[in-house]
Amino acid sequence: MTELIAGPGPHDGYAGGVVAASDSVMHIFWLSGMSCDGCTVSVMGADTPKLEDMVLGRVPTIPQIVLHHPMLAEDSGADFMEPYRQAVEGTLGAPYMLVVEGSIPDDQTFQQGGHFSAMGLGSDWSGAMQAVRAADQPLRATDWMWALAPGAVASIAIGTCATWGGIPAAAGNITGSMSLMDYLGGDYRSTRGLPVINVPGCAPIGDNFTETVTQLLQFFEGTGPMPEFDDLGRPAWQFGETVHRHCVKAGYYEEGVFAEEPGDNECLVEIGCWGPVVQCNITERGAINHMGGCMVAGGACIGCTMPGFPDKYSPFYKAPPGSALSGGVSKVYGGAIRRLRRMSMKTGNRESIWDKADRVPSAWAREAGERGTIQKVNAYFYKKLQYHGSVHHGKRNAKQPQPQSLDILRQKGVDLEASVPVLGERVKPEEEI
Repeated sequence: MTELIAGPGPHDGYAGGVVAASDSVMHIFWLSGMSCDGCTVSVMGADTPKLEDMVLGRVPTIPQIVLHHPMLAEDSGADFMEPYRQAVEGTLGAPYMLVVEGSIPDDQTFQQGGHFSAMGLGSDWSGAMQAVRAADQPLRATDWMWALAPGAVASIAIGTCATWGGIPAAAGNITGSMSLMDYLGGDYRSTRGLPVINVPGCAPIGDNFTETVTQLLQFFEGTGPMPEFDDLGRPAWQFGETVHRHCVKAGYYEEGVFAEEPGDNECLVEIGCWGPVVQCNITERGAINHMGGCMVAGGACIGCTMPGFPDKYSPFYKAPPGSALSGGVSKVYGGAIRRLRRMSMKTGNRESIWDKADRVPSAWAREAGERGTIQKVNAYFYKKLQYHGSVHHGKRNAKQPQPQSLDILRQKGVDLEASVPVLGERVKPEEEI
């Protein structure tokens, strides 16, 4: 367990290192590296809790959120950058979190200026620190990251690009991109003793992020326990299970039935789904408003929440090597399981009254409902096993008299074979059909 400390941050003038229950404001500084802004879009669609509820103070037990986001802010230019400068100097007067979206490019090595991702100008930089750019030159996003991280109560990487490097860090990319953990180093700790917290996904589930931030804020306020994170800094309750374990199509895998193309209803493993070995909660939580998600919509999992994405899951939509063995075994035993379940399903699809009458009173039925000898034998032994050691409800039902009002319309003399003017067609009697 990481040791949590309550003390001032490493910035000399910073007075917000201790977050007590009396603190009523928490600033969140959002930075973008090599990003498509998809993480921002996802967070804006979060529902539990909503981002707007957090910002407007409508979530109990957490402080008032002041969000500094380059895409969502009303201010711009120097006015927008001023709180960033204050946070670096330690004059903000309130604690803050750092949130990073997008991969961190390797542009700190540039000797003659230049950048891959920038925000603000050199004139926005803290006068208490050595200038890193001329007053009229763009400040690198990576400058703000290394300057803000030491004074933050928590540094959160959102999305696979920020958590693991993602697509900008894939083989062949010229930016030298990396994750926030890689950039800050394994020894990094926030003012509260926390390493980098990672909420992966491409794009991530917005609710995963807002939920994690809310639980952290509750912990800082003393109104909740410390959230549990795994050995890679992921929220353990969100990324402890594989996609496959909660997938809506997992039952088909067990029965050895596989999809042939995207959109099919069966298991998607043979068309490139990595769900059995990918840690993600998309299938149980959904993408937006607890609905949708890759596999729910018929798309194969390509491992976008994992540190090895994308290179270790390429080429996409090609069956994983292990699926040849596991899928082959599943087809063998799954065929037998599927047939046994159909037998059980047939038994469960009959009322006890229908068993005794040997008739299914449904106009939709293609058969009269009389069971054959094989079905009766199967049902007999199935019930023997089902009720072994307990009350045999099959025998109790056999002794129970049939209701006297069965087929009441015929008892009342209603002619059910008469012609009925429905769309000009005649309703045929069962014998004629």
